[in-house]
Amino acid sequence: MTPENYCVRGLELFSSYLFKDILELYDWNLTGPETDGDSAGCQKFHFMPRFVRFLPGGKEVLSMHQVLQYLLRSSTPLVPEEEIADMLQWEELAWQKYAEECKGMIVTNPGMKPSSVRIDQLDREQFNPEVITFPIIVHFGIRPAQLSYAGDPQYQKLWKSYVKLRHLLANSPKVKQVDKQKLTQREEALQKIRQKNTMRREVTVELSSQGFWKTGIRSDVCQHAMMLPVLTHHIRYHQCLMHLDRLIGYVFKERCLLQLAMTHPSHHLNRHEPGPRPKLAVQLRHPPAQVRGPQGINTLINIMSRLGQDDPSPSRINHNERLEFLGDAVVEFLTSVHLYYLFPSLEEGGLATYRTAIVQNQHLAMLAKKLELDRFMLYAHGPDLCRESDLRHAMANCFEALIGAVYLEGGLEEAKQLFGRLLFNGEDLREVWLNYPPHPLQVQEPTTDRQLIETSPVLQKLTDFEEAIGVLFTHVRLLARAFTLRTVGFNHLTLGHNQRMEFLGDSIMQLVATEYLFIHFPDHHEGHLTLLRSSLVNNRTQAKVAEELGMQEFAITNDKTKRPVALRTKTLADLLESFIAALYIDKDLEFVHTFMNVCFFPRLKEFILNQDWNDPKSQLQQCCLTLRTEGKEPDIPLYKTLQTVGPSHARTYTVAVYFKGTRIGCGKGPSIQQAEMGAAMDALQKYNFPQMAHQKRFICLSLSRQEPQMRDAPRERKGWRRRVTRRRTAGSDKQSAPRPHLPHPNHDL
Repeated sequence: MTPENYCVRGLELFSSYLFKDILELYDWNLTGPETDGDSAGCQKFHFMPRFVRFLPGGKEVLSMHQVLQYLLRSSTPLVPEEEIADMLQWEELAWQKYAEECKGMIVTNPGMKPSSVRIDQLDREQFNPEVITFPIIVHFGIRPAQLSYAGDPQYQKLWKSYVKLRHLLANSPKVKQVDKQKLTQREEALQKIRQKNTMRREVTVELSSQGFWKTGIRSDVCQHAMMLPVLTHHIRYHQCLMHLDRLIGYVFKERCLLQLAMTHPSHHLNRHEPGPRPKLAVQLRHPPAQVRGPQGINTLINIMSRLGQDDPSPSRINHNERLEFLGDAVVEFLTSVHLYYLFPSLEEGGLATYRTAIVQNQHLAMLAKKLELDRFMLYAHGPDLCRESDLRHAMANCFEALIGAVYLEGGLEEAKQLFGRLLFNGEDLREVWLNYPPHPLQVQEPTTDRQLIETSPVLQKLTDFEEAIGVLFTHVRLLARAFTLRTVGFNHLTLGHNQRMEFLGDSIMQLVATEYLFIHFPDHHEGHLTLLRSSLVNNRTQAKVAEELGMQEFAITNDKTKRPVALRTKTLADLLESFIAALYIDKDLEFVHTFMNVCFFPRLKEFILNQDWNDPKSQLQQCCLTLRTEGKEPDIPLYKTLQTVGPSHARTYTVAVYFKGTRIGCGKGPSIQQAEMGAAMDALQKYNFPQMAHQKRFICLSLSRQEPQMRDAPRERKGWRRRVTRRRTAGSDKQSAPRPHLPHPNHDL
């Protein structure tokens, strides 16, 4: 309800007095942009202080003229010059009563900069009895971090050397007494710098009360007032986002999701920080802890040891890197699907080339420019985005985050429509892109091709695989093509081999895995999610799942003997990705979600506990770096090829790894890279690295802490569960099908 008993002029006078004269927010503009050269206009925001008293019949709000009269009555000298002699003669009790009344009040001296200050203490000590001096205003404040010991270059340099030495000693097998003394000396030097008066954060300001006037305003009013710039910025920004809704052709129901997509990682570090002058008027408080990105191996181990949430969970990370991680997978999926259907005769290499041209940052920045995203992005004004190339890269990331946000709320169909509208301006080209034809095998038999099973031994064999996984394909020849290896020539049954399907299946798996990690690992940043996805979607894991499902027994080769053929890891992984593509083409994305929920995602806990996200070579290098000596170049592991045997198409390499001149491991493999991985794994198992023992203890401790929390966690995430279900099914142009029955990943087929 609109308040009464006020006029606009009274509100403007109050705002000018509080925000300009007291808080000195001169750069806060409450008027709108200039129109036709006319800068004089009404303010967009008016603020009325709401002082309420309760009456028997309801509430009464203090009228604005009463507030202004109170401010006028309160505007008196803090210590009148003509009364100072009498005030110095007051009894101690009377003076303490007056000082207590003034405590917490904002007083102002228009001739000073800053003009206003909060009184925390009022002292009347007279050090020279012959000269009458005004009482002293005492203000307790906190110096900004940049001006305290935390911002001192000498302190920062000494702190880094202290932390480095402490870390080295913690990982050293033997700690010398000299090193302990060095650590103690640096700790004492740090403490000495912290205790300097010029470096302490807590400061005491003493001012003469001469010339200061009372305002009648206390720190609680200033605290509320300092929230108003944040509020007006929020309202103005979301009014601007309404224009972005019209540009993208989609209106977000959850407005904070759109704002999150527009928030650059640099923005959250310094948002809502008032200048030094308003800080003198608000209540003393502890400075907020800055949110910093993950740094260091210990921080990485800490985050990567956290298990996923059972239910979809919102994240507390307030920038768009996670949405960019999701949007990147959505853009790659949409591009791969449309290219796959639109170019049925193009080989995998050509499809990959076209996809690279579409999803590269340079092209995505052009699409972002169409939406004018640079006008809506929230980022810190610093040196990071001053260069045009850096800004365009940030715009490309913002565009991917926007696609991820649209997918998260509106579903795959909305994301597809938005991406298609931006790719092509012409209606005819857009229609071709959005309305792609079905698969050639589906064109030949529009309804089903299962009637061909009776006459085809190959298809008859595949029915055993269908029965094992609990899914009956409408077009079983799609499954046959997924199992057809590259060595098989063209035939009329499958119309080609599975390499094109492998191209599509890779993008599908990336999207499904990305979505799962995004919603079940809310505390992980983009880099951590990428590490988890790499451990989940790789040749080794895919080949293992393919073997457990027995796919190698159904592979279609050109071997006429029909003997079982031992397939390489890469070939098995390609079989699985091709099967994923066939499952998507014949059914829909929901079947792929179910398949990966059964066969892939349960392995994540094992990957986290065993640190499979961290390859052996990286682990070995991290362990070796922790054993470095201060002041010397760190020793890193060196790999040497000892032996190469076998023909050129089937060679076996033997590689040894050395640390500080000593061989610590040896490995063999079909490639130098795999042999180096084996050597690193051998070294980690044989060599007693303190860092490895520390990581294992930390992971066990972290797991013991997480299990009770996950067991007692509330299950009140219905909104997120509804959103996940809606996004998978919204806009799907395929018929809905019952959820497939799939075996457990450890089930013996």
